[in-house]
Amino acid sequence: MKNFELYTKETAPEGSKALIDNSVSAFGMLPNLHAVMAEAPTLLEGYQVLHELFQKTSFNAQELTVVWQTINVEHNCHYCVPAHSAIAASMKVDQEIVDALVNKTPLADPKLETLRNTTLAMTRNRGVIDESELEEFYSAGYGNQQLLEIVLGLAQKVMSNYTNHLADTPVDQPFKKFIK
Repeated sequence: MKNFELYTKETAPEGSKALIDNSVSAFGMLPNLHAVMAEAPTLLEGYQVLHELFQKTSFNAQELTVVWQTINVEHNCHYCVPAHSAIAASMKVDQEIVDALVNKTPLADPKLETLRNTTLAMTRNRGVIDESELEEFYSAGYGNQQLLEIVLGLAQKVMSNYTNHLADTPVDQPFKKFIK
């Protein structure tokens, strides 16, 4: 299998240089995921745009974390699980929520557990949700907007999870302490 390069601003394709600046500005470093994605400037740009857009959805920090980590864990992404555990910590998400997501144990909050179950069903069933799952989602207080916002989160996570599987992206030092 061909090895993937971890690009820097100096070595990246021209179309990725400004995007690398965006990453460093947002994270205070160049995450290895972004360094790999720099090989395909359109992928890196798409990922950055989707990440920004997903953070503008109606979901709060806990709900964003539930969607992200549910997908990361289901996809068994060695990189994104610790990376999003670090992001959750920076967003002040309760560690019990992160631990339950990573360990696949029930969330204490029934509404968050419903969000997890719906996200998991959408991930596993490629967006096909049965009527009883939809009723549970709506009964928990979510609506069509949030259902569609999960699709946005899925799109973002497919980009990163699949890239990490292909490239076996090394986990960045600041994220290593979140490996379980």
